[in-house]
Amino acid sequence: MTLSLTVHGAAQTVTGSCHEFHFRGSRVLVDCGLFQGSRSLEALNHEPFDFDASAIDAVILTHAHIDHSGLLPRLVAQGFTGPVWCTRETADLLEFMLADAGRIQENEAERRNRRRDRAGDKPFEPIYTEQDALAAWRQTQPVAIGEWFEPAAGFRSRLWNAGHILGSASVELEAGGTRVLCSGDLGPENKSFHPAPHSPAGFDHIICESTYGDREREKVSISERRALLEAEIAAARVRGGNLVIPVFALERTQELLLDIATLSASGRIGNAMVFVDSPLANRATGVFRKYASILEDTGGRDVFGHPSIHYVNDVAESMRLNSVSGAIILAASGMCEAGRIRHHLYYNLPRRDSTILFVGFQAAGSLGRVILEGATRVRISGRDVRVKAQIRRIESYSAHADQSELLAWIKNRGPIAGSLFLDHGEPAAIEALRRLAQSEGLASQVVTPAIGERYELPVGGPARRTKTGRADIREVIGRDWQNDYASLATSLKDRLNQIPNPHKRQKAIEEMRRILDSYTKTEPRSNIR
Repeated sequence: MTLSLTVHGAAQTVTGSCHEFHFRGSRVLVDCGLFQGSRSLEALNHEPFDFDASAIDAVILTHAHIDHSGLLPRLVAQGFTGPVWCTRETADLLEFMLADAGRIQENEAERRNRRRDRAGDKPFEPIYTEQDALAAWRQTQPVAIGEWFEPAAGFRSRLWNAGHILGSASVELEAGGTRVLCSGDLGPENKSFHPAPHSPAGFDHIICESTYGDREREKVSISERRALLEAEIAAARVRGGNLVIPVFALERTQELLLDIATLSASGRIGNAMVFVDSPLANRATGVFRKYASILEDTGGRDVFGHPSIHYVNDVAESMRLNSVSGAIILAASGMCEAGRIRHHLYYNLPRRDSTILFVGFQAAGSLGRVILEGATRVRISGRDVRVKAQIRRIESYSAHADQSELLAWIKNRGPIAGSLFLDHGEPAAIEALRRLAQSEGLASQVVTPAIGERYELPVGGPARRTKTGRADIREVIGRDWQNDYASLATSLKDRLNQIPNPHKRQKAIEEMRRILDSYTKTEPRSNIR
């Protein structure tokens, strides 16, 4: 019998990572992540799994980011009882990451159900609860880097440093003589805290992420990156308002704190007031403190205890930040889809003296991506918000390898006897990396799978597709109708006011109603929201 792979997520998109490996009745998942981005894409999190959760023997987790781990609680709630294999650092982080995700799901469901525009609709149910999340965390089974383990009958596996975040790993799998390597997310050169990615070479099949497969970033050292941050802090101070930084609670927050503490200690940013307004980021920072002695760039010191840094947990204290100016506010979530960052954006986006600084990847359809693409108005929790603040970006904080770094990693894992799979990227990024990998002969077959596809993975030969993907998912990947609706709704009144004749304004409204009525009478309702 041949090892098979079914792709359940992170194909033609950067979230929802989930790969199912099947061999002689045993089933192993590598990752079980949450879809993030547009509302239509997030609706996939509510759909039934394409497999029986109780039939899964084990999960091997590459790292603690929610787009790789965030559906584990739902998997457990639906009957999965096996171990979740991961590094010790990942297990420590998951206790807080998953519990926070559960609270967000519960709070988001409650918030949506309170909205006036949903009156009379069927109540919105959370994907899972905080208790489901803690139950999933209790099933973690830590294992050391490079140590063989048997996740299920017929399988053996090892984890290797991926250099992405604390505890991140690539997954080596063997079953039926076939050797597979799943990259997980790969870190770039000049990454704070962690050494460069490392794993063995010579596999039958490799599954590699492609987040920045179409981008070359300027190679910036850590000291040069700090100079860029220093310049943004100085410019924001001149404007007089706050510097608001949407952050991923895990890793990005800690990298920024490392740099801010270093700049502050050397007197380069004066008397900075830094507020980390994210209980989850604060808990994650506690895990970093636990491993400070093995982290690079810290000198073995607790760099997170600098006196300029204030950790905000209390909601009332978070609300008091509305009245401050000249502060540096770090708040999650990194793509602005949930968490306290939305509250800070609501109060700071309309301020010309404030600055919003993006330091992480923004998925298509996310609020962060909409702001970065130049929106003049956005909707936050059902309210229209004008964008008057300065919008800035620093790309050198990325925790993902860029195009040349991905190609170098793939080359160093070769020779690839069978197929190279490219996933975890938007279509343009995957296609750019595919062309380069093909032209450089990195594998005889380069596959760009779709969600729902299944492949046989033979020893020493190319993969064979045995099931096609889901055509309906293509329409929800990337920017969706709800992004366009938000853009139209926030600008509609202004656009109507630009029509000088009130009778023509009324006619325009009647025309819009007529067009909407024509579609609701003739178009079948889609299952994808």
